[in-house]
Amino acid sequence: MTTPSTPRTDADRAADRARLLQLIDSLAVVQGRVVLSSGTEADYYVDLRRVTLHHEAAPLVGRVLLDVLEAEGVLDGVDAVGGLTLGADPVATALLHAAAADAGAPDLDAFVVRKAAKAHGMQRRIEGPSIQGRTVIAVEDTSTTGGSVLEACEAIADDGADIRAVAVIMDRGTGAREAIEAAGHRYVHIFSVDELDV
Repeated sequence: MTTPSTPRTDADRAADRARLLQLIDSLAVVQGRVVLSSGTEADYYVDLRRVTLHHEAAPLVGRVLLDVLEAEGVLDGVDAVGGLTLGADPVATALLHAAAADAGAPDLDAFVVRKAAKAHGMQRRIEGPSIQGRTVIAVEDTSTTGGSVLEACEAIADDGADIRAVAVIMDRGTGAREAIEAAGHRYVHIFSVDELDV
């Protein structure tokens, strides 16, 4: 049994958000010309795995994203969080742990959407506790076009879950929000790219 932490104040929440942004700026922003998965070029790259897998930043991701989901009113009735491997995996796990440590948060399971179903064993596309008939939030670290998280949403819907929202750490401002909302999903994010020091 997890022991809930002391209730967090608004000052705690603001400090967590500010520190997470500092860590993203210092750890995740890579300067230089890069080609994104969408094929477009950028002058910098935001490698959020350097944050979601970092000892200090990962717990902040969970707490801050949980705060945002609560503030946006999309957390009530949600049973699980997850998305397409690999970017979503540490985000979902951070949320699972943050919710377990917060007495006021719902119990959240995490799940992983494989890029393809396994060819052996249970031959599942979605790993973890079953999401069939449950309400979930699809998560991702960041999205350029929305393609990866929408692929996850398709698999989640095929598995019989209700998608309450799509949540990301960083909105790049490159069309993902529009694509996700056009597909009928609520879109929630912690930061916009214009908050970065780039």
